[in-house]
Amino acid sequence: MRYVEVGGARVSAVGLGTWQFGSGEWGYGSAYAEEVAPSIVRRSLEVGVTLFDTAEIYAMGRSERILGRALGARRDDAFVATKLFPVLPVDPVVGWRARRSLARLGTDRVDLYQLHWPNPVVPTAATAAAVRRLLDGGLARHAGVSNYSLLQWQALEEHVGRPVLSNQVRYSLLDRRPERELLPWAQSTGRIVIAYSPLAQGLLSGRYDAANLPSGLRARTGPFLPDNVRAAEPLIGALREVAAAHQAAPPQVALAWLLRRPNVVVIPGASSVGQAESNAAAADLVLAEDEDRALTAASDGYRPVTTVARAGASLVRRRVHRVVDGLRA
Repeated sequence: MRYVEVGGARVSAVGLGTWQFGSGEWGYGSAYAEEVAPSIVRRSLEVGVTLFDTAEIYAMGRSERILGRALGARRDDAFVATKLFPVLPVDPVVGWRARRSLARLGTDRVDLYQLHWPNPVVPTAATAAAVRRLLDGGLARHAGVSNYSLLQWQALEEHVGRPVLSNQVRYSLLDRRPERELLPWAQSTGRIVIAYSPLAQGLLSGRYDAANLPSGLRARTGPFLPDNVRAAEPLIGALREVAAAHQAAPPQVALAWLLRRPNVVVIPGASSVGQAESNAAAADLVLAEDEDRALTAASDGYRPVTTVARAGASLVRRRVHRVVDGLRA
């Protein structure tokens, strides 16, 4: 396993995303939540993974509980990141909800506390004051954001008055928007881009095509619209070719391509212990320059018929309504 050291933090290049822990929309069932997910966490620790990412929104806190119980006595071996859903990101709400996350995680502090989305109606200064209080009080070692533009990230950091360590954004060979502004700034200032959905929800695994689409949540997202799956076929072919040369798997190559970018770490999910092991092994896969160029060219040629953002907008709105209701409970 390789590690990234930035801003006083040391995290594994490959982390573990835990949205699927306890979340019914993924369709994994109770056996996964009670038996498989804890095994994934424990095995991830054994192979050198330290970065574990969750959020209060994931299964209304159940993901945090599953992760906390699975870490158990090895809590100090992990760099735990969670996220605040910003319904009202001001004091004292932020402090109250941070403490609830800590209780679910079974810990007295979180290594990275992230704002899950920007709130367009709450002044940045008010949110920053709440974040600063968490840092000063020792409830969070580092602050981060998720789904922020560069200007939003910089504005929050200015108001917090100290580094906002990371920005967790969608980043993969199928969605390279972070390269325009976020990644250059992170590299020049010693910040981290945390790539979520680094395998485009599994499309880059090479297991799917237009005649074989997944069911459940992923079937309703942009990457798996049939036209978009067909558009991705040349890129998936390039992944398979590079994978064959390394006796690796296409998803490992897709992760390794991201990890060639300085200041980038990835947080793929895992449906099994074997998948978690495979993801972690991607940190040690070294791509040649010509392989990197070939994958980049194939990525440049990908033209989605329908964008991920537009296809997922209604899904996001439905989830927001459910989350707000759940947080009120």
